[in-house]
Amino acid sequence: MEIEKILQSQRDFFKTQQTKSLAFRKIYLEKLRSLIISNENILYEAIDKDFGKSKFDTFTTEISFILNDIEYYLKHLKSLAQPKKVGTNLVNQLGKSKIYSEPLGNILVIGAWNYPYQLSLSPIIAAIAAGNCCILKPSEIAENTMKAMSFIINKNFPPEYLYVYEGGIEETTELLKLKFDKIFFTGSTKVGKIVYKAAAEHLTPVVLELGGKSPLIVTKNANLEIAAKRIVWGKFLNAGQTCVAPDYLLVEESIQEQFLEMLRNYIKEFKYYPDSEQYTKIINQRNFQRLVNLIDKEKIYFGGNFDEEKRYIEPTILHTIDWNDEIMQEEIFGPLLPVISFKNYNMALNAVLEQEKPLAAYLFTNNAEEKENFTQKLSFGGGCINDVVMHLSNDNLPFGGVGNSGIGNYHGKFGFEAFSHQKSILEKATWGEPNIKYPPYSEKKLNWIKKLL
Repeated sequence: MEIEKILQSQRDFFKTQQTKSLAFRKIYLEKLRSLIISNENILYEAIDKDFGKSKFDTFTTEISFILNDIEYYLKHLKSLAQPKKVGTNLVNQLGKSKIYSEPLGNILVIGAWNYPYQLSLSPIIAAIAAGNCCILKPSEIAENTMKAMSFIINKNFPPEYLYVYEGGIEETTELLKLKFDKIFFTGSTKVGKIVYKAAAEHLTPVVLELGGKSPLIVTKNANLEIAAKRIVWGKFLNAGQTCVAPDYLLVEESIQEQFLEMLRNYIKEFKYYPDSEQYTKIINQRNFQRLVNLIDKEKIYFGGNFDEEKRYIEPTILHTIDWNDEIMQEEIFGPLLPVISFKNYNMALNAVLEQEKPLAAYLFTNNAEEKENFTQKLSFGGGCINDVVMHLSNDNLPFGGVGNSGIGNYHGKFGFEAFSHQKSILEKATWGEPNIKYPPYSEKKLNWIKKLL
């Protein structure tokens, strides 16, 4: 199989030690940056063909992230790779201790279709910065972006260093039979379990960026106008096809009517029409039909219209929702926002606690106690207070899930560490060593050992 030969060539190339050179890593990071910029129009055209994503949204949510990641590693690579001096305990005196970040070797990145450039290339950039060889398997669901990345990278990078492997489920299944030094997967929890099981056959470590039903809580103590504006933007960005999009809204009963009206007004103001620049299509007919089937016509507060030919679903708010409703049983991943009201804030938090740990969680309030309870009580990958989605844009924050929403994290220094092994080295002096640890043993030596340890 062709991919086995490429993987073997990458193993052989890694053994040459060339990727451990910081200069080598920087050359290829700069090359990738140059290729992204010079082929920007190809990337725009491909993603527009896949699901009608505008240049504006593609740049702000994909290209800019990739360029910022490259810039971050070019700026910080020396300090990230620098051996870290740490303290040495008493029994190891006279000695020096350091931690070395070494590349893991051969990396497999399996990308996702919803942000096909960012979620494929951002982990690749981190892996390259850490000194690895990589195979990228983009999602075949966004077929045109997969082909665009393959065209740009395979034409300009040596395959023994970086290679894009095209294909579908069959090709991914074959890839997972091979031994890598780390697998990075972004996608659904269901497929994440398959990847994890395959990786276990080789004891391969994984980063799993999954999803879940990310809660959004709005209390009476929030700035409702700001909350409504930010929520509408974040929920319906990419037509809701965002792993950290608010999945459902918990709103305090006393403000529910007022707040839902604000949401409706902003949806209208943002003009999410079928052919508008600020709104994308649903990725394919299968997902379109799945989402349409989740719309309970009896519970529509706003929206509910759709056009199958254009794969368009209007931003839709569903109210009087119950935890047992079908829409509350799985991640929505689309432009539907179910709303559940609550009277008691702590009871609302307890209801969230009963669910699987989500990738993200959001709270809108100006009450300090509510903020503290949210932060301390709920377990989730990451999130925001008084905003949504934007925590992803801070490369000083790790991005990843917990429990059912994922394993491991990346972004910034956390991405570098995700693709590195932290190797510990203790260097001892060869003079001045007492004999207390060596045979023959004695009570006196044991007493000294007890004092030292």
